[in-house]
Amino acid sequence: MSDIRWKTSLDTLGKSLDRLGEILQVTLDEKDYVLDAAIQRFEFCIELYWKVLKHLLAREGVVTQLPKESLKKAYAAGWLEDEEIWLNMLKDRNMTSHTYKHEIALEIYKAIQKYYPEMRKVYNVLVSNFL
Repeated sequence: MSDIRWKTSLDTLGKSLDRLGEILQVTLDEKDYVLDAAIQRFEFCIELYWKVLKHLLAREGVVTQLPKESLKKAYAAGWLEDEEIWLNMLKDRNMTSHTYKHEIALEIYKAIQKYYPEMRKVYNVLVSNFL
């Protein structure tokens, strides 16, 4: 991947994280707009994360194809501190993408609030290592 493309992808990830952080500051509403927006933004971020990791790993000569594989290799490279939390994020992202149940959405929303600091921390690690 050219330097411009992976840098653009990393920048897009940063902007997506900012948007996720913004929605997490808004109180849940009774019509679930905030819940839906938070989950959608979380899904975008996880999708961007694994793709950015895949491209950065490729720069290091490590080939990956799947999200879980990219997360595991990024952990092995020392870019992620907590492999388990990232695998949980991926599991939750898959649950929200393939099934919608209000109770599950609420549980995942609460988890996203806990995931967000980890997501921000890893983004900062990537920026400091690659930009």
